[in-house]
Amino acid sequence: MRVDFDPAAVGPTAFYRFLTSVVVPRPIAWVSTITPDGAVENLAPHSFFSIASTDPPIVQFTSIGRKDSLRNVEDTGEFVVNFSPEPMLHLIRDTATDFPRTVSEFNTAGIEREASRCVRPSRVAAAPVVLECRSHTTLRMGNSTLVFGRVFFAAVHEEYLLNGRPDARRLRPLTKLGGDEWGTLGEILHLNRIPYEEPQPG
Repeated sequence: MRVDFDPAAVGPTAFYRFLTSVVVPRPIAWVSTITPDGAVENLAPHSFFSIASTDPPIVQFTSIGRKDSLRNVEDTGEFVVNFSPEPMLHLIRDTATDFPRTVSEFNTAGIEREASRCVRPSRVAAAPVVLECRSHTTLRMGNSTLVFGRVFFAAVHEEYLLNGRPDARRLRPLTKLGGDEWGTLGEILHLNRIPYEEPQPG
């Protein structure tokens, strides 16, 4: 027997908890941004994150409510997606605190920066992969805003490459589950696609 969850009946908060418990695992974009005056660099994890397009290369993260990341992207048009590896779990968790916009999570968590190549926000120096993005589109949807960014530059620490591309086992990506649960990569399965073949006339 199924248990029903009607969004209209349970309310938005309870259905948010339901959705984030079943749409799992979710990759985490550790988004760095900068205030328009350049005084404060913000850093926050966003677990509603995906690829929106490959040509041109566009990634997307969602801000639930008006987070500092969203405000800074709207004001500057730039952000960096820093990939979230398992060994940095506690630092990533520390930057999820809802600090005021005038407080830099880089500073409060003691995270080392490095300069970006094409955008003003800094990268996380220890992040395995970084994507430097400029805002392409923002789309307001209900209580959330989808931020689409075109990737203008990407960089990978060489120890995470295998045969010229990032290797999942070396990256050890973190994922977000429901509530306060986080996930790790776990077992990797290899299964080739089955190509379609036209039926042969009998």
